[in-house]
Amino acid sequence: MNKEQIHKELQFKAIRSSGAGGQHVNKVSSKVELTFSLQSSLGLSPSEKERLLLKLGKRLTKDEVLILQCDQARSQHKNKQLVIKRFFELVKKALEIPKKRKTTKPSKSSIEKRLKSKKKDAYKKASRKKPDWD
Repeated sequence: MNKEQIHKELQFKAIRSSGAGGQHVNKVSSKVELTFSLQSSLGLSPSEKERLLLKLGKRLTKDEVLILQCDQARSQHKNKQLVIKRFFELVKKALEIPKKRKTTKPSKSSIEKRLKSKKKDAYKKASRKKPDWD
């Protein structure tokens, strides 16, 4: 993954933010929308594109474009920084390949400890019963 190349391929659009805020919200475009076309990207290898398609499939449009929005801050520049950071974290997480789990056996002492606690609990519960007079 070539971070500089991908950064050049990102497209931004400033939109008016929604919600309460009065006159300021109505006249300032502080919300930032980031779009990234997965297929036309030169910063990703074909295998990375395939992995991203698999992992981010539900977040992509029909044209395989990823769209992220940010309107947390009141500043357009701050929102742009936040959305870029979020984008790279998302891509990094999607490209991570998890380690395979190795199956292991429980140790003898752990088995004994478990059985001992089960017997102790069973005795505790049995002693709660009313005595049998027969």
